[in-house]
Amino acid sequence: MTASGKPFDIVCFDCDSTLSRVEGIDELARRSGVEQEVAPLTAAAMAGEIALDAVYGRRLDLVRPDRAAVEWLAQLYVEQMVPGAEESVQALCGAGTDVHIISGGLRQAILPLADTLGVPVANVHAVDVMFGGDGAYCDFDRNSPLAQPGGKAEICRLLSGGERSVALVGDGATDIEAREAGAFIVGFGGVVVRETVKSGADVFVAGPSLTAVLDALL
Repeated sequence: MTASGKPFDIVCFDCDSTLSRVEGIDELARRSGVEQEVAPLTAAAMAGEIALDAVYGRRLDLVRPDRAAVEWLAQLYVEQMVPGAEESVQALCGAGTDVHIISGGLRQAILPLADTLGVPVANVHAVDVMFGGDGAYCDFDRNSPLAQPGGKAEICRLLSGGERSVALVGDGATDIEAREAGAFIVGFGGVVVRETVKSGADVFVAGPSLTAVLDALL
């Protein structure tokens, strides 16, 4: 319990398969006709079977999402919001909790979802993608910690500053890594259940609504 009486000062949500039903990179791969090559890489990384940095650049090199594709994904994220996502963010904000999104997804695609949920732009931590003047894919921010193993732990450590308590809600092995920074992990299985998360989280919530996590956060 914090000094203010709240269990946590900061609550962070993963995006893909947590706030929204979709796995963004897999949807982009399906749109580009390379899903069979990309989806197994995503599944292995989320299950903790392969390091994130071993697949991150490889997947984007296969997909090469242009500006139009990222805008399409942004709309899909909003359309496929997990039930209870808006209510959960509103309840936390209403209790004075600082809400953030921490994702290894593409920042430009996540921002409209954050806006819909009422999460400030400054509280969205994701990977920037770069486009050329014609909107074609150029590269991604290769220095982003969120394209590397342990990136979510690094962000949680920065947010905490050693003084503020942090909880993270997510569905993948990269979310469990945030325990290294002292974050309290709420595993969410409303979209997909991963045994690594079920066994490694401090609390596991089956869903289907995201509001089910509020018992552990408020």
